[in-house]
Amino acid sequence: MLFSRMIVFLKKYLSALYIPVCWTVLIGILLSLPGSVLPNEGRFKIPQFDKIVHIGLFGGFVFLWCLYLSGQEFPQKKRLSLFFRVFILAAIYGIGMEYVQKYFIPNRDFELGDIIADLIGASLAYGISNLSLLEG
Repeated sequence: MLFSRMIVFLKKYLSALYIPVCWTVLIGILLSLPGSVLPNEGRFKIPQFDKIVHIGLFGGFVFLWCLYLSGQEFPQKKRLSLFFRVFILAAIYGIGMEYVQKYFIPNRDFELGDIIADLIGASLAYGISNLSLLEG
């Protein structure tokens, strides 16, 4: 009951097109910042915090796009196909941004761990979307 209310709330307030578009742009901006402007945690460093951020960013990407698509009039089979395409786009975006960081962004590095975190976040959101948003 509570879960279905939460989904109704999310669909009501977060299913507009501008939400996933802004999230997508935010990911691009955050992953394109030079390393010199990123905060240094100092003594309060949380181990692997950047991986948690990557999971959240790409999980949000997939979930928000699937949330938007769930509000559109598509048959369930088409919606399932679109959700999978969003997952694939998230994977390509995450891998691509690591290469952008490697070759074009000062003081940023390519990390396989970041790609894995991106894929974990996208996979979790893809699964949650299929379980909670597919019926429309």
